[in-house]
Amino acid sequence: MNETTNVSIRIDVQLKKQAEELFSDLGLNMTTAMTMFLRQAVRSQGIPFEISRIPNVETIAAMREAETIARDPNVRGYTDLDVLFKDLKA
Repeated sequence: MNETTNVSIRIDVQLKKQAEELFSDLGLNMTTAMTMFLRQAVRSQGIPFEISRIPNVETIAAMREAETIARDPNVRGYTDLDVLFKDLKA
């Protein structure tokens, strides 16, 4: 049998509980599930699933608002932080 070692990670309590319930339903425990993930990562030489930076609806709305503000010639821009903070306090 291969020699083993312990790995300690910090994780959100609720996420851990949900993962343990899922893995239990699949007939796995946390150790087996993590081992499967790590083996697949090593085998594929990367994260074994797609990771994307797709923004959510709120972020998309904020990005559109920022673009609109940036194009508006009536919006004052700042190159001096002191002037910005002075205006914010006013």
